[in-house]
Amino acid sequence: MTESLDVTDWAILTEVQRDGRIAYTELARRVNLSASATKERVRRLEESGVITGYRAEVDLERIGYAVLAVVRLKYPGTRHEPLRRLLGERAEILECLRTTGDDCYVLKVAATSMAHLEQIVDALAEFGSTTTGPRRRCWRRRGRRRSSRPVPGGRRARRFGRRTRR
Repeated sequence: MTESLDVTDWAILTEVQRDGRIAYTELARRVNLSASATKERVRRLEESGVITGYRAEVDLERIGYAVLAVVRLKYPGTRHEPLRRLLGERAEILECLRTTGDDCYVLKVAATSMAHLEQIVDALAEFGSTTTGPRRRCWRRRGRRRSSRPVPGGRRARRFGRRTRR
């Protein structure tokens, strides 16, 4: 079901996407509401499922994942569960989009080196043919590569159901 959002709701969404840790008082100032009205609107947006969570953006280069790549996968079968399991196990796969056309999946992958990228692609190649395009300057925002997915390397980021405000 689609939520009906007014101009203020859109302004709140814009500000919260820009800074998920913004204090209610500062958010209220930016959208021209009282802090209590702003808090109520954010709560309503959360409860209705418009705001689904808050994440930390991680600078991948600073933690050793300097190679980013787009991997296209042609998956010939119809049983996708084994591939979904691999996607859940490999935190280096930051995004996976199921597509139509020649490729079935387009994946965004972070690796520590070209050899590490090759290992990831080899694991994906067990499911079908792959095409890889390393990207050194892709997915940059404000000059840094970031990820909102759990950090690669096996350690999963803690997920918080609710966030606290300053």
